[in-house]
Amino acid sequence: MTVNYAHQFSPSVTPQNEKAQENQIQNNADGYVFELDDWKKLDRFISFGTEGGSYYVNEKALTKDNAKTICNLIKEDGIRVVNRITEISQGGKVYKNDTAIFVLALTFSIGDTQTKKAAELALPLIARTGTHLFTFLEYVNSFRGWGRGLKRAVANWYQNKPIADLEYQVTKYVQRNGWSHSDALKLSHPKTKDINRNNLYKYIVGKRSGLTLTPYLQACEDIKTVGIKKTADLIKKYNLPREVIPTEKLTEIAVWEALLGKMPMTAMIRNLATMTRIGVLKPMSKWTGEINRRLINQELLKKARIHPIQILSALLTYASGRGVRSSNEWDAIGSICDALDKSFYLSFGNVEPTNKRLMLALDVSGSMGSGMVGGVPNLTPRVASGAMALITASTESNYMIMGFSDKFVPLSISPRQRLDDVYRNISNLPFEHTDCAIPMVYALKNQLPIDAFIVYTDSETWFGKIHPFQALRNYRKKMQIPAKLIVVGMVANDFTIADPSDAGMLDVVGFNTDTPNAINDFIL
Repeated sequence: MTVNYAHQFSPSVTPQNEKAQENQIQNNADGYVFELDDWKKLDRFISFGTEGGSYYVNEKALTKDNAKTICNLIKEDGIRVVNRITEISQGGKVYKNDTAIFVLALTFSIGDTQTKKAAELALPLIARTGTHLFTFLEYVNSFRGWGRGLKRAVANWYQNKPIADLEYQVTKYVQRNGWSHSDALKLSHPKTKDINRNNLYKYIVGKRSGLTLTPYLQACEDIKTVGIKKTADLIKKYNLPREVIPTEKLTEIAVWEALLGKMPMTAMIRNLATMTRIGVLKPMSKWTGEINRRLINQELLKKARIHPIQILSALLTYASGRGVRSSNEWDAIGSICDALDKSFYLSFGNVEPTNKRLMLALDVSGSMGSGMVGGVPNLTPRVASGAMALITASTESNYMIMGFSDKFVPLSISPRQRLDDVYRNISNLPFEHTDCAIPMVYALKNQLPIDAFIVYTDSETWFGKIHPFQALRNYRKKMQIPAKLIVVGMVANDFTIADPSDAGMLDVVGFNTDTPNAINDFIL
């Protein structure tokens, strides 16, 4: 009998549980993929964090793996690390600032002299609020002692803020993680000849006997004892934050209406359910209309660094009418849900269409149903990928959205649906094994003309008979189309199905606000 060796081996067709190229590594599912560049690993960590871990790796192990990579990058080029996290944090490109703060704390701990100087200058740019500062102190205190550089950096955080801003910070953000402004001042010892600033420091550490308070601080004290009308007047006059108001007064409509006058966008979005539950927000009311106008104001969203995940999380919770961590319930107002939905798209900025033929392929396998994107409960990589895909779909006219695991799964989602509907559709999908080559294999089998495949995945592929990059090359050759592959990484792991040696393949980070435009630039 004659053996047909070509049936047993082909350089263009290799099962995914075998190496197809020497530069491939094994993923957590025992398939072979490509290792992500360390700088892109940093971006993924900053974007997603590691809360909830992933399907294959628990939270602690995933954090350690990312921290090891970050430590190597700090030793390689610490100033570049500081510059990158500053750019990401300042630009509001990611949902939670905690990851950038964690990396900043590491640069203070293991960076060389120049890196630590850069980190010192970056502290007020990344730790912009009192809560950010306390998070930084918690991280850095677990890594190192309080040397001169750290004391100086923390002291400068207080010294360089305008008095009015500092008063607001110390009253709005009193303490977190066991840290307070009093703790920070006693450890950093800021010194100043400014009488007003010195008086504020005394107020912070509790030395208030005989101290003449500024009108703002006096209002913070008075609000504890005055009636509801006077409370509302003080809030309006001094722009007092919700945090200084006694809890028992936060059930009063007049108090919330006073707060809403100049309420920051982040606080407004976070308190939509509360304001609806106590009756401040009602269908067709003045304040409902005002909030809807703010939510769809792109300039306000950008100025407040409102991230798409923040809006998506608010929409999913608000539309459900039930708190994630409480028994509180409310009747969601349809116009607010619609405004949040529109706000989600606006928060990515202006995305120009490519007018190319696109396949948006969502990995809906089992591994994509675990973990929390940005630490948001119920926002799995699978659900988040559906929301990300709709950003591109909302600007394009020639696209198809497909789901895959070990076969294609029909997805009845489109930008014409509200995001909470998309969430329900994707959450209930059946899942199987992972084969990331399916989009290209399916397009070739059905002779679909595709200019770019955009695959949203964790790259934990292993089940297919051909590697994704091989499937793309076969598609290009047989369809005579120079198709591109964009891999949208949805988990903070080390893997990508994009071949780094192929100029027609790109790996990007999901849920970075720059991602949709980066995808479009690459396609064009």
